[in-house]
Amino acid sequence: MDDTDRKILLELQQDAGRSLDEIAKIVGSSKTPVWNRIRKMREAGIIGPQVVVPDAEKLGFEACFFVLIRTSEHEADWQQRFLKALRERPEVQEAHRLAGDIDYILKVRVKNARAYDVFYQALISEVKVHNVTALLSMEEIKSTTALAI
Repeated sequence: MDDTDRKILLELQQDAGRSLDEIAKIVGSSKTPVWNRIRKMREAGIIGPQVVVPDAEKLGFEACFFVLIRTSEHEADWQQRFLKALRERPEVQEAHRLAGDIDYILKVRVKNARAYDVFYQALISEVKVHNVTALLSMEEIKSTTALAI
């Protein structure tokens, strides 16, 4: 990747819905070379799928919980069931396996606390967990998918 690729990628991270003409003008190039660079970055796996980022609150998903999970189970079978349960739950926006005292952290977006409880009850009915702590986000201060390239 050179500086032009980085400029293109920065622009795409801000708004991938902009026209090639707009992006080309901003990065100081023309449409065809910009398209070719984007295509090459897609082929190389640098650029993944383009998605729409909906406004969760405007759609009624007002509660964001960060769920800390500790488990005493570390067998492959348990882990497969746990990962399957997470992948099948649309409420789980992110899931990370951690080093340290907490085994997993989930970002769960739901309409309200009652919807979180439904999610929680379903999860613990499928897989055994040692301890679950749910932290309600009171305010989203920053949220981005952009990388500082």
